[in-house]
Amino acid sequence: MHVKTLRAIFTKPTQASISFSDIEALVVALGGNVREGEGSRVSLQLGDYLKNAHRPHPGKEARRYQVEEIRAWLEQQGVKP
Repeated sequence: MHVKTLRAIFTKPTQASISFSDIEALVVALGGNVREGEGSRVSLQLGDYLKNAHRPHPGKEARRYQVEEIRAWLEQQGVKP
């Protein structure tokens, strides 16, 4: 399941149909942490890298810009599909 999410994140053109909860599960599967913030805020941590984001609402799918930011964040850490 996480391989599918990782491939979807790296697919171009950027998809807007990736569930944000799948992105969170991917971060945890890669050994990272997800911390709840206030409201819809969430902090994703993988190694020494921290990414702050907002869970999408209404709806569950990450916006295109969020997927692109997550892709860049993962690339910084050497994560590839």
